[in-house]
Amino acid sequence: MTLVKEAPARPAGKRPAAAPAGRRGRRRENLAGYLFMSPWIAGFLLLTAGPMIASLYYAFTSYNLFTPPRWIGLDNFTTMFHDPRWQKSVEVTLKYVVVATPLKLLLALGVALLLAQKRRGEGLYRAAFYMPSLIGASVSVGFVWRALFSDDAIVDRTQKVFGIDVGGWIGNPDYVLYALVALSIWQFGAPMVIFLAGLKQVPQELYEAAEMDGAGPLRRFWNITLPMISPVLFFNVLLESIHAFQVFGSAYVVSNTYCGPADATLVYTCYLYQKGFKEAQMGFASAMAWTLVVAVALVTAVLFWSQKKWVHYEEAAK
Repeated sequence: MTLVKEAPARPAGKRPAAAPAGRRGRRRENLAGYLFMSPWIAGFLLLTAGPMIASLYYAFTSYNLFTPPRWIGLDNFTTMFHDPRWQKSVEVTLKYVVVATPLKLLLALGVALLLAQKRRGEGLYRAAFYMPSLIGASVSVGFVWRALFSDDAIVDRTQKVFGIDVGGWIGNPDYVLYALVALSIWQFGAPMVIFLAGLKQVPQELYEAAEMDGAGPLRRFWNITLPMISPVLFFNVLLESIHAFQVFGSAYVVSNTYCGPADATLVYTCYLYQKGFKEAQMGFASAMAWTLVVAVALVTAVLFWSQKKWVHYEEAAK
């Protein structure tokens, strides 16, 4: 009879040591991940974080790109707040944001409601309505827009048919900003797609129950659709407000690089560009840039604070 010697039992609570090969494998995986991320990290440090830190320093200096920066403290900010053209740029930008953002979102939501209904060729309609968002920021569209709203162009001729004789909008200080607003509204495709995705998530059972209770279309929209898509609405309001504060290309091209006439399209970023690159006051322009960052951050904070009153999240309801 052969006796088999049993292996000694391992003490309770002790685990076998991890194999060194396993640690080396994890290190290789981490190293590979960092190598793949290295182009993005280098780009972020060199093209984003680095210039931001430098501009924060320049905001407190007198710097004209040709001589070494000289520390002047808060003088750039003091001069900026008392500058009439800076005040004009703030006024024009606020007017643009307040007018363009709600109108753009209203049109985007209206079209999304139409496209949410099942119909033939809905994919084609979505692509057609989204197309302006892809090309709207290009310089060529800015030139086309300037041609449309110039004197004796199609817009001028159309409004004369209805007895409105104000000339071309581009040369009229009272109307040229509304040409930029129209260009912004025309690019409603991106928020429309986001609204459409939100509408697809609304349970149809809620509409059926409301219809059985006698609720009409308007009441169903107000009591069901809006509360259910309020997170999507909040996201679009936040995103489009930030984009509106940063408007530059359309104002610069449509006004033929002058942001006029009579500073009528002197949006904030356009004045920043003039001070930084046309007048070589890079310190002043850096102060303007950081003031815009703080202003947008405050607007974002206010929007996040206000969402508690009108945005309804499904997790919170549970």
